[in-house]
Amino acid sequence: MSNEKIILGIDPGTTIMGFGLIKVQNKKMSFLQLNELQLSKYDDHYLKLKLIFERTIELIDTYHPDEIAIEAPFFGKNVQSMLKLGRAQGVAMAAGLSREVPITEYSPKKIKMAITGNGNATKEQVAKMLQNLLKLKTLPKNLDSTDGLAAAVCHFYNMGRAEIVGKSYTGWAAFVKQNEKRVKK
Repeated sequence: MSNEKIILGIDPGTTIMGFGLIKVQNKKMSFLQLNELQLSKYDDHYLKLKLIFERTIELIDTYHPDEIAIEAPFFGKNVQSMLKLGRAQGVAMAAGLSREVPITEYSPKKIKMAITGNGNATKEQVAKMLQNLLKLKTLPKNLDSTDGLAAAVCHFYNMGRAEIVGKSYTGWAAFVKQNEKRVKK
């Protein structure tokens, strides 16, 4: 592992996209930033996707993350919600891939387990644990940003073990190669 690394964590969504950044130096993490992109005021789903792409590019160009950790969609009963969430995740991934930043996906359960030791922890429990771990003075009103931060911290805890914990992509070629079996079906 290099001496310094920046990790961008993303919790994709079409209502709120949460994100957080940490810096890893000498195998210790420190908090850089957390925030959210509010999308609920927009009715046009395609505009929301464009804004997710643009904000992700802006974060990459501003903070120059070495890696991106993104929460994978969970499987729910509402197919339309799943489709929208998958699109939001795909657009954020495409932004990272366009800048050749390696991406690793983590399931919500895996992220919660890494942060709290409990895969069924609540958003509030995850946020409180992050507050203690990273010495955050206050927590945001919406916890989507702490979910994004949790993805980054989960990635820090699992660095070097991506093949065990999630899917990793280093660029378009790697993404296509790892998913070509799905495409050929």
